[in-house]
Amino acid sequence: MAQLKENLKSDMVAAMKAKDTTRLATLRMVLTAVTNEEVAGEAARELTDDEVQRVLTREAKKRREAAEAFDTAGRTDQAAGERAEAAVIAEYLPKQLTDEELAALVDEAVAEVTEQAGAAPTQKQMGLLMKAANAKVAGRAEGGRVAAVVRARLQ
Repeated sequence: MAQLKENLKSDMVAAMKAKDTTRLATLRMVLTAVTNEEVAGEAARELTDDEVQRVLTREAKKRREAAEAFDTAGRTDQAAGERAEAAVIAEYLPKQLTDEELAALVDEAVAEVTEQAGAAPTQKQMGLLMKAANAKVAGRAEGGRVAAVVRARLQ
């Protein structure tokens, strides 16, 4: 079983004992999302730590987007709840890259693609560049941030 999933389960038990309702509800929701991912598709399977991390990233993004929507609607109490859940999920995700670190990794990807293609990448090669950049970033930055930096480098 994936170590990250085991950590989530043991932390859920600890949250139960500590009567930490926000943490408990968030961990239950995340574990449900992991289980749903495991049983989706042709046959049930165990997720790897990387796959569990992708589920966590997706759930954290949902919480951030929901918090923004609640803020826009003037429902600050529910926005705060979503942010609290996102903070719990963030504890299990790798540290996010700073803008400078992200820019350096995208520059490396641009150099690799330039070397392979023999010329500077164009807008048509954005998909190739995104693939190389995302391989370097490895989940430590949201796709939107990576895409913004890649677009800036192509212009």
